[in-house]
Amino acid sequence: MKELKDYVRSIPDFPEKGIIFRDLTTVLQDAEGLHLAIDEMIKKLEGIEFDVVVGVESRGFILGAPIAYELHKPLVLIRKKGKLPCETVSKEYTLEYGSAVLEMHKDAIQKGQKAVVIDDLIATGGTLECAASLAEELGGTVEMILCLMELKGLKGRELLKKYRVESVIAYDGK
Repeated sequence: MKELKDYVRSIPDFPEKGIIFRDLTTVLQDAEGLHLAIDEMIKKLEGIEFDVVVGVESRGFILGAPIAYELHKPLVLIRKKGKLPCETVSKEYTLEYGSAVLEMHKDAIQKGQKAVVIDDLIATGGTLECAASLAEELGGTVEMILCLMELKGLKGRELLKKYRVESVIAYDGK
């Protein structure tokens, strides 16, 4: 039986020399790989009480939707600026080369709801910290941040230290 890491394609020297890009598409395009990924993420949620799954654009939607479906939870979307049609809350965050803005609908999370934030990757932690703070701005509490993969060398957990953070696969490098 294959392990989840076996489904991840590693591409050396992308996007620049010395970086190993961990490609999630090979997990998604293999039915067994996708099934294993979702099952392993759901296992990480055992014993966690929460009301809503928060998926971060766009891979957080792909992974969050089947988790929300399987656990009978609503799915809230956090999107890039300008993609949501109703009134939103927004937050700017820093990227390696600049900044970006994430938004969510003002009515997406109710005061007191417990949330699990889902994305594909923990890298520097900026996107996930921004997403978690948006959920908190609406009165929610973040019970866990859960990702499929983690690049330990980028030290994203340090930025996310106030949260419970879990990943299914962890790579030592960047």
